[in-house]
Amino acid sequence: MLSAPSAPIQPAALPSPDYALPSGAAPLDHLGIIALNGPDAASFIHNQLTNDFLLLDTQHARLAAFCSGKGRMQASFIGVQGQGEQLLLVCSRDLLATTLKRLSMFVLRAKVKLHDASADYALWGLMGSACIALADSAAWTAAQVDGAHVIELYPAQQTQRQLWIGAANSMPAHAPPCSADDWALGEVMSGIATVSAPVFEAFVPQMLNYESVGGVNFKKGCYPGQEVVARSQFRGTLKRRAYILRTVDAWPQGASTVMAAGQEVFSALDAEQACGTVVQVAYAPDGRWLCIASLQTQAADSGGLHAGGQTGAALQLLALPYPLLEDI
Repeated sequence: MLSAPSAPIQPAALPSPDYALPSGAAPLDHLGIIALNGPDAASFIHNQLTNDFLLLDTQHARLAAFCSGKGRMQASFIGVQGQGEQLLLVCSRDLLATTLKRLSMFVLRAKVKLHDASADYALWGLMGSACIALADSAAWTAAQVDGAHVIELYPAQQTQRQLWIGAANSMPAHAPPCSADDWALGEVMSGIATVSAPVFEAFVPQMLNYESVGGVNFKKGCYPGQEVVARSQFRGTLKRRAYILRTVDAWPQGASTVMAAGQEVFSALDAEQACGTVVQVAYAPDGRWLCIASLQTQAADSGGLHAGGQTGAALQLLALPYPLLEDI
């Protein structure tokens, strides 16, 4: 049964997830790499993903989505140029095999070979003072430093973050270690979600704000799901967005059932039907769980949010660290 919505929450009134993050390097074992090799690598992947890879140079990386014909995200990537005619696509490891198989179906006569290159590389996340000075600090700037690819990511509030891709079994020099949990918290605080198996085909890219953080190019040519993605943008049919949420109460870190990727979110507007889905989670130093969730905008404005059901953990809306684009 629907209840009357409360007054909309004004974005300026929302608290920020301002947890202090350590400086250091965290292993990113949950990610893997698909390598594309051949003269048609850029043109092939350009025709499959939501972003422009024909104009990709060595000074930049690309955030992009791989969608079904219905515009639903089957994977998300950070793409960067490798050596020669090579492209590297970093994605969630639990979707890599499925994604590689589907991409390979579209190769046909293209002069490109795809393979799982995860064993050939080491993936680390750099935070704070462990980050490497690049010529430009803007997100998706890329450079090669001492043989490794370094990609500037969106910060977690005021904490700088980078993706480091080096040779297998290597690690960033002079970077103190930090934990995967620290990195997970920074990922959620950045507001940019990585698609993983629990949310396979759950969202069109705008439901995760990808058009606002450089993940969709509306001027490029066709790709699977392009018509749906464009229609969602230009016909004003999008009613879901990505938000950062935090549990109101503290919970033990081992209480994984409090919040998990793929879990439904409910609002006071409707106790029976979910208003959103948890995409990515992290545990904060104060004992509260944080997540990126894709929610119906009406439910986000109305508050009264709970994880898993009306008796689940109460959730508080936090401010996004970037603006949502209204016009493209």
